[in-house]
Amino acid sequence: MMVQVTSRDEAMIDWLDVVRLADMNALRWALGAQLGLGEPIGLRKAQHWAARMEAVGLVGRDRPAFLDGSVVWATFQAIGKPAPNLFRQTTRHEIAVATVSARYLAQGFTWRRDRKPVGRRDHQADGVAERDGVVELVEVELTPKTWQRYQAICHNHTYRLVHEGVDRVAYFCTADADRAISRGADKYLVRTERPRLVSQHSFDARGHWTGPELDAGAYAAAHGRADRVVELDGASGWGASQVSA
Repeated sequence: MMVQVTSRDEAMIDWLDVVRLADMNALRWALGAQLGLGEPIGLRKAQHWAARMEAVGLVGRDRPAFLDGSVVWATFQAIGKPAPNLFRQTTRHEIAVATVSARYLAQGFTWRRDRKPVGRRDHQADGVAERDGVVELVEVELTPKTWQRYQAICHNHTYRLVHEGVDRVAYFCTADADRAISRGADKYLVRTERPRLVSQHSFDARGHWTGPELDAGAYAAAHGRADRVVELDGASGWGASQVSA
């Protein structure tokens, strides 16, 4: 039986090339975005897509012990890269990034890798989402970093917000990481740029999405670039964490 590979299939393979790994939940959202639905397709349909792409050698699948379901990736045949090592410490984080990325796609954003660091003190975000001229640096934070790291990262965010055409920095975090990044941003971001970093408690300790379904990209989609000047006068209100001193 011949399997036809469509342009939507090719777009999905391109997305997997960027995020590297995705669980079935992220796959449902990304496939829904490709269909223009703005919401996830059913699990059975997502599994069928994965099986169809696996049959022609474009997708690999496995079920890691730490996950409730399968993960998929684009094969060497599809993108010319070896299969990812599912036992790396970064695997859970990569899957969480795909979870956020797929929700941005559902909001009509494009998703790409951030540019490589240009120096030892530079910082590479987990992804860049763009729609209608609005550019968001996107970070997924499952474990808190040290205050020294947040100091350096926040200084880098400030520079890019001012000099590199970035409109906002959006963090999707566990509860502990949300408190840590909010505290670090309050302390280390330049005051005028602080409202342009938003943080949302969206993951549990295992890296499972627990936030509202369309959080990723919702603020930028609703407000756009025009709100950038207004935001400088006060808190953005989206995903803002109230952290006591």
